[in-house]
Amino acid sequence: MGKFGVKERNLEGQMVVDFAKRMDMAVVNTYFQKREEHGVTYKSGGVVLKEEFGRNVLEVKRVSDRVMSLKLEIEGVMLNVVSGYAPQVGCELEEKERFWSELDEVIESFPTGERVVIGADFNGHVGEGNTGDEEVMGKFGVKERNLEGEMVVDFTKMMDMAVVNTYFQKREEHRVTYKSGGRSTQVDYILCRRGNLKEISDCKVVVGESVARQNRMVVCRMTLMVCKKKRL
Repeated sequence: MGKFGVKERNLEGQMVVDFAKRMDMAVVNTYFQKREEHGVTYKSGGVVLKEEFGRNVLEVKRVSDRVMSLKLEIEGVMLNVVSGYAPQVGCELEEKERFWSELDEVIESFPTGERVVIGADFNGHVGEGNTGDEEVMGKFGVKERNLEGEMVVDFTKMMDMAVVNTYFQKREEHRVTYKSGGRSTQVDYILCRRGNLKEISDCKVVVGESVARQNRMVVCRMTLMVCKKKRL
């Protein structure tokens, strides 16, 4: 990690650092010197990147407390990674609408030809099954859809994206992203452009690997299709 974090490290922060060391990764936010207001991301979190890709980072942008983005160039392919944290179910509607408006603006700012991957705690359940929503999600969600989950599905339709988690048939243990007490559900999702869904070969929850106490890590395997230029 770099020098430009914010304030003192706490237990959860140490867990992030330990995870980055164990996985040979780097905490990208901390390498860019910004005014403190552009470094504070107490809700949206940060971006941890495999260290070998550090030189591929073109931009790290904090949009708000809840949304941040990272742009990389890999063998000529532009990849935009967006991290987000949606308001919880009990929050005011105005706060929820502000989050979705910010996310809309971020996604619309990316050129059509660039890859976009969103990893976010959307605090909603898209639910199991996909009747009527086949174009944006698979069948393998968890339990029933709620209002916040409907907002996720509506967003994917509007942005021509897909809910990646739901396309891969896994045991429920590998679909549940949140566990607290006796409650287990799916609130963390990975989204990508529908046209790039074929580049993703797997997506699942990694059981036992976490940098948070209740939320569980969701991972996906994406192979970028690089078009090599022909020599004239």
